[in-house]
Order: sequence, then C-alpha cells, then structure tokens
Amino acid sequence: MSGHSKWANIKNKKAKTDAAKGKIFTKLGRELAVAAKAGADPATNSKLADVIAKAKAANMPNDNITRSIKKAAGELGNVNYEVKIYEGYGIGGSAVIIKTLTDNVNRTVGEVRHIFDKYAGNMGTSGSVSYMFENKGVIIVERTLDLDEDAMMEMALEAGADDVIVEDDIYEIRTQPGDFSAVRKYLEEKNIAFEEADILMIPNDKIDLNADQLVTFGKMLDAFEDNDDVQDVYHNVNLPDEEEEI
Repeated sequence: MSGHSKWANIKNKKAKTDAAKGKIFTKLGRELAVAAKAGADPATNSKLADVIAKAKAANMPNDNITRSIKKAAGELGNVNYEVKIYEGYGIGGSAVIIKTLTDNVNRTVGEVRHIFDKYAGNMGTSGSVSYMFENKGVIIVERTLDLDEDAMMEMALEAGADDVIVEDDIYEIRTQPGDFSAVRKYLEEKNIAFEEADILMIPNDKIDLNADQLVTFGKMLDAFEDNDDVQDVYHNVNLPDEEEEI
C-alpha cells in the first residue's frame, strides 16, 4: 500500500493569509449550513458529519461550525443552494473542474466562463475533462513518532480504506467515495486527527506547463478561489513547490 502521492496537486494552494482563511471559513460555513438542512444532528446526518470533519481539518473554530449549522434553520431556510460542477480547459490544455454552491446558477455560470476566458482557457461541456479524474475519499494524517507506518496501515485497513500512501510527514489514506464516511468515523473514534478530510477529484495523470503558462494558470486559480460561489477547484497541473504545500 504505497505509491507516489498526487495530493499536492489535487487542490489549490493552501491559504497563507488571515483574509484567505476567512474566505475559506465562509465557504465551509455555507457548505455546513446546506448539509444541515437535511438534519442538524451529525449522528444521523453522515453528510453533515463529513463536512464537520472537513471544517475541523481546516482549523475552523467550533463556534463557527455551530453557528453555520444553526443557519440551516434560520436565514437559509428559504434559500435554495445547488451544487453545480463545471469543466473546462486552462492554458496549455490543462484540465480544470470547478465545484460550486450557488443560489443563482445564471450568475455563477457566467462568472466561471468569464474566468476561463480571461486566463486563456475555455469552459467545456459536462464530461469534457472529468474522465481524466477519479473520485476518491482522501484523509490526510500527520506522520508522527506516536503513529508509525504499520499502525496507520493496520487501522486504515480495519476501517475499510483502499490504500495508504506514505510520505515523509503525512499519511494519505484513500477510500472509495461510498466508504469515506465509515472510514472517517472509524479513525475519529481512534482519536486520529486529520490534516484534511474530503471526497476529491484526483487527476489520473498530470501535465507540465512552462513558466509563463504557470503564471497565467496561477492567476486563474486565484480568481476561482476568490469567487464566493466556488467551493473547490481540481486540476491536473504540476505546480511549483511553493504552491504544493498543504
């Protein structure tokens, strides 16, 4: 159960400023509130439990999590958010998938298309690039002296995970999407802390861009990240080391 980790390139670079972190918390808050509309008790709402784990891994304060869940019965009661996924090509033929959560599809699709166009890309049709990716549950756990490789692998196998990729400082646990909640819950019960926990779209292969293309591609990623409706961005580009940090 080993191999080369693709984790560093799966998602956009980690927020490095308080402002960016605040935006991430806002997006997570919306995701929590929407999940909670199906039930505010994570014990009976596995989707909400998954999003809570994702929020905690992002160091979202417990008070923020609680407030977001309460919003489901309050101000979001009459607002219908939809998950919409858009696919397209960035510069250099790169493949990009944008996951959004929106209450105005016309606004969101226009903004997503504009960002693609502005940075030498173009929005494609459904299925145009998603075949290059695979849905996987991904749980990132810090590798410590108290949690050695054998113990982590044994726990992950018992939990029902597919694979554990061992890095210098992390364990990357892979699951089938349908097994993600059960694996996450099992590890939580073993008091395992997560650096990241989510169902992601992982590229089957990655491509390299030249220096100029990487600048344009990075600006496109930043523009998507700054958009309030965009929840997640997936792509198949090898990014420079400074943007691979998680």
